[in-house]
Amino acid sequence: MELSVFFRSIIEQDRCAVVICNVEHEIIYMNPTAVERYARRGGAKLIGRSLLACHNEKSCETIKRVVAWFGESTDHNIIYTSHNEKENKDVYMVALRDGNGQLIGYYEKHEYRNVETCEKYQFDE
Repeated sequence: MELSVFFRSIIEQDRCAVVICNVEHEIIYMNPTAVERYARRGGAKLIGRSLLACHNEKSCETIKRVVAWFGESTDHNIIYTSHNEKENKDVYMVALRDGNGQLIGYYEKHEYRNVETCEKYQFDE
């Protein structure tokens, strides 16, 4: 089985929204959590549209600057962008590269800082 099937499954099971863009800022993929989270803005209908159309002018400039920074070096792959106090999460932008290190896109990574509320796995003994 192709490894890409496993990677897609990982992204689709993530409880955080994952929106992947190409270097032209076009949304090329949204995981189910992202589709649900951004339903009021169009959900899956956002795929194929510009991410920049979803942000204010200041945010658009920041996104463009970060993507330009990603393009400067194959060592520029992740950058911390903000902390969302309301949702207690840190937000990063992450470069996506092909097998040759060429920048092909980016996504925003969310890391929540809340204590887990799911029941812990219990082994039968």
